[in-house]
Amino acid sequence: MNGMTAISAYRKVDAQSGMTDASPHQLITMLMDGALSRIAGAKGAMTRGDVAAQGEMLGKAISIIDNMRASLDIERGGEVATRLRDLYDYMESRLVEAASSKDEALLDEVSGLMREIKSGWEAIPEEYRG
Repeated sequence: MNGMTAISAYRKVDAQSGMTDASPHQLITMLMDGALSRIAGAKGAMTRGDVAAQGEMLGKAISIIDNMRASLDIERGGEVATRLRDLYDYMESRLVEAASSKDEALLDEVSGLMREIKSGWEAIPEEYRG
């Protein structure tokens, strides 16, 4: 096993261990971090003109946001969950638009929205985190 393969395998096990031990609240935080990371990667690829990497990163970001939407409980979450669902839909459509228009400002917009959601999520008092 070469060094890069070993590092990759270690990172995969480390990430899986983190997910296994994480609370639902921490898992959503990890998803948000993952989406932000992929959007940043897409922006870098867009700047370099690397269309394949840009598409891969945007696809992963959209998938993460889609999973976040799927985790919403509209019945229990009421208006907040409904608004988040709509915001996630909007964010996905902006990422698709960014891919076709190669507009970095759209990536910045979605990153800003995700950071705002994440900030609110992290501000939830410990006793309310499930």
